[in-house]
Amino acid sequence: MSSDASPAPAPVTLREVASAAGVSVATASKALNGQGRMTAETRERIRETARRLGFRPNSLAQSLLRKRSFTVGLLTNDTYGRFSLPLMAGVSDALVDAGVSVFLCNVEDDPRLGQLHVEAMLDKRVDGIIATGKRIDRHLPIDLSNLRIPVIYAFTQPDPGSVAFVSDDAGGARLAVEHFCALGRRRIAHVSGPASFAVVHERARAYREVLAEHGLPVAEPLLGAWSEGWGHDAVAKLFDGKGRAETPDAVFCGNDQIARGVIDALRERGIGVPEEIGVIGFDNWEIVAEATRPPLTSVDMNLATLGREAGLALLSLVGGQPAAPGIRKLPCRLVVRQSCGRPVGG
Repeated sequence: MSSDASPAPAPVTLREVASAAGVSVATASKALNGQGRMTAETRERIRETARRLGFRPNSLAQSLLRKRSFTVGLLTNDTYGRFSLPLMAGVSDALVDAGVSVFLCNVEDDPRLGQLHVEAMLDKRVDGIIATGKRIDRHLPIDLSNLRIPVIYAFTQPDPGSVAFVSDDAGGARLAVEHFCALGRRRIAHVSGPASFAVVHERARAYREVLAEHGLPVAEPLLGAWSEGWGHDAVAKLFDGKGRAETPDAVFCGNDQIARGVIDALRERGIGVPEEIGVIGFDNWEIVAEATRPPLTSVDMNLATLGREAGLALLSLVGGQPAAPGIRKLPCRLVVRQSCGRPVGG
């Protein structure tokens, strides 16, 4: 049976580029790899010839030449990608201009699976690994401390003596509570997640400090689950059996799901948000924050920026540049929407 499909053209070879540019194969190779001594005009002429002919270098050969694979592994146990996907976007943004690809491996909470992924990465000769997770106070279920390649930690607990990047949770909480104070709110409650999370205590500490600095009453934070249901239940604890002067005029929540539960419960009680009570969440999970009614003001942990900084740090280590060990805290930002209202008199 005949076919009209024509065979794919053979790839352009380095020899063809050299012939078209009027140089030796060795000179063409050096020009395209940024090596060798030649005039700038000759180097550019060879590169332009390669572009015109559609020459694509053999990536495997380049890797062997430079002793690099130009790939980086990203390990995570964040099954749903809530934190790892925006972080990966930042990592990719940092590495794309260097011609480095990133591939993601989910280790869940399984040490055996984690070990298999690490061994596969080493077999593929990745240039380095970025480890990330779903919380900053827990290790991934895999030991990365003695690998022969650089490892950077981002949004997960690092090994001692390593380089790590995390969001400044206390600073983010400060942004939220300071914003309420600037709006004229004076009775600010805090509803957060489980006491087993380090970030819960970091944010609660900052909440107390800001209120004390402003001479405002400090209520004991209410701790529960990271869920809308807990936010709904917390409103009952804040309002039932209390006079109007005792109830809050603002609620700072530990995440956006809790905040949405708080807003729904307030609506059921006929309490206006933000007219009577302002609400601020944490994480700026846009699919939740923007769909909340009213749209939710929230603290953004700048995960893409955090990923970008981790990617740049890994590039430096791969390139032989030393990096001081320790944890770098990156600032959060407050994304203001309609749930917290305008300043008093504004």
